[in-house]
Amino acid sequence: MTDEPSGAQHRNRAARNDPTEWHGHRIVTEDDLGAVFDPAADAAAQLRRRRRLRHRIVIGLLAAVLLAAALFAAAVLQGWIVLSEPEPAPAASTECPAGPFSYQAPDSITVNVYNTTATAGLASQVSEALAARGFQAGTVGNSSVNREGMTAIIVSGPEGEAAAFTLQQQIPGTEYIQDDRADGTVDVVLGSGYTELVPAEKISAAVPGPMSCPWESATPAPPAG
Repeated sequence: MTDEPSGAQHRNRAARNDPTEWHGHRIVTEDDLGAVFDPAADAAAQLRRRRRLRHRIVIGLLAAVLLAAALFAAAVLQGWIVLSEPEPAPAASTECPAGPFSYQAPDSITVNVYNTTATAGLASQVSEALAARGFQAGTVGNSSVNREGMTAIIVSGPEGEAAAFTLQQQIPGTEYIQDDRADGTVDVVLGSGYTELVPAEKISAAVPGPMSCPWESATPAPPAG
């Protein structure tokens, strides 16, 4: 019988008493797995990786935007891209059209009549009187535009200048205003100075004439329907 050295015997006895060893092989314990696969540590590492990825994406997008802006500015400066400015909307004009204007056929003119006075139904009365003379009846309503003692304001766009002149022959002492409408309709805005239409037999349909525009420097705004 061979005697083992005392050191070897001691190791053999220690191995038999060590629950982490089996026949000379080490058994992986829960503590060993926890040291290698720590859930908290793994989650923290993943969070750091995601943060770094988002940081790179944000930096990349910012760089792309700055590069695009720089290229666009350079193209504008070089004249490769021309930025067009929007055309200003035409504003109401207080300048009196030059004329002279010819009297137009009433049935070719659509007339909107607005009442600024306290006389109820005045706009309807005037619209019906003009329709009896052949004018086409348009909108009939009220307006807040008024000047003390004014007879009426005649409003049209550039296409309705001759039509407005024709309406001025129907009402004495009217004032003309031009707005930016594109059609040939005419507005008649009745004031407190209005009394009646010019008698039909006194209207000269054959003599061209100028527009009446005495309020060129201080004109009330055109009426709203």
